[in-house]
Amino acid sequence: MSLELFDLKGKTALITGGTHGLGMSIAMGLGKAGAKLVINGHTPSKMEEALLIYQKAGLEASGYLFDVSNEKEVIESIAKIENEVGYIDILVNNAGIIKRVPLEEMSVEDFTQVINIDLIAPFIMAKHVVKSMMDRGHGKIINMCSMMSELGRNTVGAYAAAKGGLKMLTQNMATEWAKHNIQINGIGPGYFATSQTAPIRVDGHPFNDFILNRTPAAKWGDPDDLQGAAIFLSSNASNFVNGHILYVDGGILATIGKPTNET
Repeated sequence: MSLELFDLKGKTALITGGTHGLGMSIAMGLGKAGAKLVINGHTPSKMEEALLIYQKAGLEASGYLFDVSNEKEVIESIAKIENEVGYIDILVNNAGIIKRVPLEEMSVEDFTQVINIDLIAPFIMAKHVVKSMMDRGHGKIINMCSMMSELGRNTVGAYAAAKGGLKMLTQNMATEWAKHNIQINGIGPGYFATSQTAPIRVDGHPFNDFILNRTPAAKWGDPDDLQGAAIFLSSNASNFVNGHILYVDGGILATIGKPTNET
């Protein structure tokens, strides 16, 4: 298979929440494959730091601060991006939040905030990016789903509801937009070694032990492990892949798990 299938030269990729974490890893992968990067965030200091990191990596990146859940800001920002950088060929809906609160204790305001950012925002972003994709007859949209698109877990009910909805939204986007030669798919990350999980990734921590035991690969994922999936779903290699959720989870969803005393 020719490596040209995975070449993103000449493409512009917009990654929401691309100033840190998994979003930055995905953006790095797309940039190294040749894409021109447009990074969304909402904190000026984080954006400044992120653009320096991209610059040091030798990647072309522009930063835009706007709230992905505010339709007015999204419309204005997309118009500005198209005018200053160019039309968006690849959209990665990565921005998201999680609030760990038992459902019976969770406020409606907190529940609504999670739904707005994790589910409604990808709809808003895709709705206003896809129009130029339709006009040009091609495009790639990647929605960052989750294992919680398939499974429940204590204290993350709002997040699971949003990510479950995002899986179905991804499939409906494919249902409606595939005829325009636009591929809409999702990536479902497993548990990754990030700065946020550092406190619980220590030997003897119950959750660390749980993840190592629950994951057939017996390790936490490296954020860079997401780059291959993102490049595939952004490139011509996935031109007949639509409405698919690609789980990058070390095999968690493939198994019921094992007893804690089993090696």
